[in-house]
Amino acid sequence: MLGSNDDEQDVMFFHRVDSDDIIYRAEKKSCKYIGKYVMGDLLGEGSYGKVKEMLDSETLCRRAVKILKKKKLRRIPNGEQNVQREIQLLKSLRHKNVIELVDVMYNPEKEKMYLVMEYCVGVLQDMLENTDHKRFPTWQAHWYFIQLVEGLQYLHSSGIIHKDIKPGNLLITLDDTLKISDLGVAEALDRFAKDDTCHTSQGSPAFQPPEIANGAEMFSGFKVDIWSSGVTLYNLTTGKYPFEGGTIFKLFECIGQGDVVIPDELEDQLVDLLKGMLQKDPTLRLPLESIIRHPWVIRKPPKTMERVPIPPLRGDDLHSMTVLPYLYDLHYGDQSSSTQYISEKQLKDDSMSKISWRTCCSVSSSDACIPSRTANHSVTLRLPSKSDGIILRRFIVSTRSLTSGCSSSIALISNLNLSIMALTDQ
Repeated sequence: MLGSNDDEQDVMFFHRVDSDDIIYRAEKKSCKYIGKYVMGDLLGEGSYGKVKEMLDSETLCRRAVKILKKKKLRRIPNGEQNVQREIQLLKSLRHKNVIELVDVMYNPEKEKMYLVMEYCVGVLQDMLENTDHKRFPTWQAHWYFIQLVEGLQYLHSSGIIHKDIKPGNLLITLDDTLKISDLGVAEALDRFAKDDTCHTSQGSPAFQPPEIANGAEMFSGFKVDIWSSGVTLYNLTTGKYPFEGGTIFKLFECIGQGDVVIPDELEDQLVDLLKGMLQKDPTLRLPLESIIRHPWVIRKPPKTMERVPIPPLRGDDLHSMTVLPYLYDLHYGDQSSSTQYISEKQLKDDSMSKISWRTCCSVSSSDACIPSRTANHSVTLRLPSKSDGIILRRFIVSTRSLTSGCSSSIALISNLNLSIMALTDQ
């Protein structure tokens, strides 16, 4: 594009810069309170919202908060109803193997809901995916399974059917205690109900029993949880699923047939337990009482293999408390005497969270940046030499802050494609 300005004529160039040449300035942490709780960094994110760490300023207990936006819930089928159901159920539950709901807060202006829960450091699904064979040693799977059965026994004794037991809904605390979570699709039986008959199911397809796959209008709720627990145990010990299909229709067709193939390498007692829990006929499926007394459950397997560890959180194996840097900065201020920088390559090497984004910055001959309400990040770029028609400049690039919910004060950015529009004198 050519344009004239008195005696000068400027030429606009578009140049792609190697992301390794980009240097980010460390962003100062800002301490944020939600009620009596001090907010920490991001722990995870799901379809319903984000989960962050927080600290109770009165009891100094470490907590996790699920942040839900009403706008997002409205776009999810039965989203608001599932959340309200989960809150109602969790308020009445207290067991070592069921996640505890500590507090519920609302922000009507921002239309946000905060579910404060006990702090957990890992999810069984993430632990499985972090291993080469996608499975646990038998002794470790046994330890988690007996805790699952104890938590499930408590839920059933309270008249609650979970309906979505799977590794992704089983959390682990710092002391390796398993917690059953996500009761969004659970059902509380009427206290005057004659049995555990249910009519609806919203659980994950791969963990549904044959009666649901075959379209039964009513079924035993307790036996649904038994089946999904059996599929979970199968997954923990083999790294596979008993039924698979390219589409949900093929998957349900396989589940409906109920032909379970159990690998030969599993020990006989475990095979017997899996066959009992994965019976196609729900009336023949093992009840919880029989599972608890099963020989494989009551014995303690030897530790023949190394334990599968909980995956580190953004490179931190110890899962250190992320609230402390915010509190330190609040009370003592920034202790760094000079500006700290980190390169794109360092971000990748530290296994930081990957966020793909693109920024376009228009720079005039006076190096002014586009006015914006967003945070400013210093970026130093090394462009081609002046002989190529572009000179070396220092830019202040206006970008949206991406540091919310990070374990360090550095914006978690990777794979940055930065289009630069530079005006140079001819």
